[in-house]
Amino acid sequence: MSKKLFYLTTEITPFANVTHLGDFSINIPLQLQEKGHDIRTIIPKYGYVSERKYILREVIRLREIPFEFEGEKQITSAKSAFIPKTRVQVYFLEDDHWFKPLTNLVYKSKNGRVLADNGIRYGYFSKAVLTTLPHLFWSPDIFICNGWQSAMVPGIFKKHFDGLGDFYKNIKTILVIHDLNEHAEVSRSDLERVEVPIHNSLKGKMLNIYDVASYDADAIIIFDKPSVTISKDLLKQPGIKANRKKVTTIKWSDDEIPDYQSIADQMDKILEKLSD
Repeated sequence: MSKKLFYLTTEITPFANVTHLGDFSINIPLQLQEKGHDIRTIIPKYGYVSERKYILREVIRLREIPFEFEGEKQITSAKSAFIPKTRVQVYFLEDDHWFKPLTNLVYKSKNGRVLADNGIRYGYFSKAVLTTLPHLFWSPDIFICNGWQSAMVPGIFKKHFDGLGDFYKNIKTILVIHDLNEHAEVSRSDLERVEVPIHNSLKGKMLNIYDVASYDADAIIIFDKPSVTISKDLLKQPGIKANRKKVTTIKWSDDEIPDYQSIADQMDKILEKLSD
């Protein structure tokens, strides 16, 4: 059965391609679209992305969308385009402070250091993305939340948006875990600042964002490779372990070009099950 899918990511080749997520975010949306799903993607609008080259279009209803973040009034806007050589729509979420200054390293500064404010940045991204729905005149059945960058969405959605008007009814969230690295560790203070709910079983000043998200996500996908089996480590994490019934592990190869069709087939089964 066809579903409306909102695919959240911070990388789509050629707009941003820092990790394998860039190529993944071309191929999986395309495969899911070919299965009949109405899929739309959204990504931050980085300052280095050429609007002319990629034919980004103004959408009047997506200009100057008001919302609240960290207790202050904010304004975001979005432009629309297509992933090149596809009919997969992509929205570019704009912000002069959080996204425009970033280099093509995206998560790091020019000297290679991880940006200290990434936790707040992607909290902003999560809240802003959720705010766009009434302005899109479109309500998804499922949010597909990719990586640590979108892992705050399930919690923010449940706390601030779930059931809030017609555009926020009966939406499910899938947390997709691609890797396990230093980016997954987020300070409790940052999570509290952006009002992400933290389960009372999770202790410490630094928290694994996947642990935090596992309590609010409706399903969790973990990708394993023969060379890197992250599911074993993740299932030892207290949050993931407590929510292991939500977890599906998808194995893919170490090939330079993964079998995206097979991956999409397995994801499609999870989408179907989640909607039952």
